[in-house]
Amino acid sequence: MRSEDIARLAGVSRSTVSRVINNYSDIPQKTRDKVLKIIEQYHYEPNTSARVLAGKSTSTIGLFVVSLSEQPGVNRIYQNNYFAPFVDAVIDTANAAGYYVLVHTIYAEEDFAKVKQAFLQKRIDGGIIVGTQKNAELIGGIARIGLPFVLIDYDVADILEHRLSDSPITVVNSDDYEGAMAAMNHLISAGHKEIGFISGHMNTYSGKQRFRAYEAALRTHKLPVRPEYVLNGRFLKQAAYEETKRLLKLDRLPTAIFSANDDMAIAAMNVLREHGLRIPDDMALIGFDDVPVAAQLIPSLSTVRLPIYDMSKEAVSRLVGMFENGAGTLSSVSFPTSLIIRDS
Repeated sequence: MRSEDIARLAGVSRSTVSRVINNYSDIPQKTRDKVLKIIEQYHYEPNTSARVLAGKSTSTIGLFVVSLSEQPGVNRIYQNNYFAPFVDAVIDTANAAGYYVLVHTIYAEEDFAKVKQAFLQKRIDGGIIVGTQKNAELIGGIARIGLPFVLIDYDVADILEHRLSDSPITVVNSDDYEGAMAAMNHLISAGHKEIGFISGHMNTYSGKQRFRAYEAALRTHKLPVRPEYVLNGRFLKQAAYEETKRLLKLDRLPTAIFSANDDMAIAAMNVLREHGLRIPDDMALIGFDDVPVAAQLIPSLSTVRLPIYDMSKEAVSRLVGMFENGAGTLSSVSFPTSLIIRDS
């Protein structure tokens, strides 16, 4: 069924149908109700392509989840303890605000073309980019298109360096440095003088902030920073598993490990158990993120809670605000983290 068929059945012009669909305020309520009733009766769906060509809103948000290091697998993002809650929260919040969400997963460098293509073709009104790697060239390319977008876990200084401060970009971060510092101070106050660290991706904002806090805490307390105790986990379970096995081959072990995320902490926990080490008696362990499974482990995992739902909700809210009030320029917001002490 076409819009002209709706117009004929309602006894109005085609332009009136269009104005009802696009929620113009100058249509009498009686006419609006008549048109909407016929639209509902015949399950009419407006042509999205035509709306885009006419410069209308698609009422769709693009959510781009970037994870270049994930192993192949159809459900890898939805099985990820970090990404899955973000996806769920964004979809729930956007739907409640009257927007659809188009989810793209980026697993390889060549997939970045999907992101720019979605913006260029205006299949979305704007987008949210979350992930363990960001492509600076891509960010600049999207900014030049002029549609608003939100970056989760990104260094604002990088945007300023690329002279994108006038672009419609919002950055949503968490206070990772403060959270990591709290975790380290807790371990040090408990008497640990030699502490290992499982790092995330060092080309990410969160990865760099958590490592900076690890080093700063040790130096503040005049404790040694031992390179052999820094494990290259890359935010991945398997990498953390292998790196922890390597750590256990050292003649002298740390008495505690701080992990840049919970998934890697859980991998380390498995290795320690396999080698007969008790947690926390032989090795204390603190993670980061507070994924749902952390509280269910035995022993339960101490961690730094990341406010994933609040960050996701804010990302959608900021994006919708740019849709409705004008694109605006660079802005940022950061959410506090909290140390959760459990049994590990």
